[in-house]
Amino acid sequence: MNKRKRMVSVLAGIMAAVMLLTLMLSLLPTPASAASSSEIRKQINALKEEKEAIQEKITEVQGQYEENENEIVDLMERKSVIDQEVQLLNEQVDNINDQLKAFNLLIADKQDELDNAEERYQQLNDDNKLRIRTMEEEGELSYWEVLFKANNFSDLLDRLNMVEEIAASDNRRLQELADAANNVVEAQQELEVEKEDMEKTKEELDSTQAELDAKVQESMDLLQELLSKGDELAALQEEYEAMEADFLEQIAQKEVEYDAAKQAEWEAYMATYVPPTTEGGSGGSGGSGGTSGGGGWVRPCSYTSITSPFGYRESPTTGASTYHQGVDLDTGTGWSVVAARAGVVIAASYSNSAGYYVQIDHQDGFRSIYMHLSSIGASVGQIVSAGTYIGATGATGIATGDHLHFGISLNGVYVNPCNYVAL
Repeated sequence: MNKRKRMVSVLAGIMAAVMLLTLMLSLLPTPASAASSSEIRKQINALKEEKEAIQEKITEVQGQYEENENEIVDLMERKSVIDQEVQLLNEQVDNINDQLKAFNLLIADKQDELDNAEERYQQLNDDNKLRIRTMEEEGELSYWEVLFKANNFSDLLDRLNMVEEIAASDNRRLQELADAANNVVEAQQELEVEKEDMEKTKEELDSTQAELDAKVQESMDLLQELLSKGDELAALQEEYEAMEADFLEQIAQKEVEYDAAKQAEWEAYMATYVPPTTEGGSGGSGGSGGTSGGGGWVRPCSYTSITSPFGYRESPTTGASTYHQGVDLDTGTGWSVVAARAGVVIAASYSNSAGYYVQIDHQDGFRSIYMHLSSIGASVGQIVSAGTYIGATGATGIATGDHLHFGISLNGVYVNPCNYVAL
């Protein structure tokens, strides 16, 4: 007996030392290479926040890109108008060029007229000079001499007629010479006018061509600017998307690390886990449950009866299932609900049908679920032992009264809880 006591004392000392060592190790800072699941979760959350910020940048860039596309559309509409103006200006340029061709032909005709007029004037002038020179060479002869040399009155009349004809001829020659000179002047003036008009038309052509070139250049410059901006935005979006992809890859890697850390923490917890052996209350208001059913399972709560067993049933109320995937344990309001087995809380939320509920993953293919709670006393990620308080009974969701819907699934398929828990 004394030996047994001493052995118990030694074992108790060893257990105490192990627990103390475990506590001390838990207080030591975790190396970067073996970060805890909570630290990894913080890193994941930080990466997700950064990813969201990048996504906002991508959305902003996409908005700017859409605005740039709208500007391009507006510009293309403007360019269409400018192209029409360009077409009209081209037609105007063609018209002006045709005018210049006509002016060149007209000026050529005027030049011919001027040349002919100058040639006619020169010929008349030469003839007149020749006649004067001949008269000078033959001596001066006045009209009176011609008249006084008449032999008789009839000869006088003839000589008078001849003088008149000579005078008329001279007058005609002089008039032709004057007319030829006037024609030369007029032809020169008309030629100068046509040349001036042609120069003005050339200036108009240059101005129109300059306007045309300016409009085309303006359109091309704006289009090039917007296309360049579009390329910059596209490059920026690609950069942000690459950053987002990098964050997603980091998050995925951290999720793997998180799962590994959770598994390591669970294995460390299970290595020191001792299933409870104390009996819980079997009924009555406010009871906590906890009676073991073998395999580490305990009752999730105290209850008065099973009001709806596992399997096919008649639906108790609208919206309830006809195939019951758990058991309903009749309770009062606010009775304690505990984890039926050690595990990790993977859900602690609310739904229209289940009301407030908690789901626990037992890390070996089994999961348990607790529905219609009035309140939740556990959080996602929490490691719980069998008998750990996780909430209180109620009638939230689709329920006809206060009770606990307790379900167990194995590898995703619901099984009868009574096969695992002594209910």
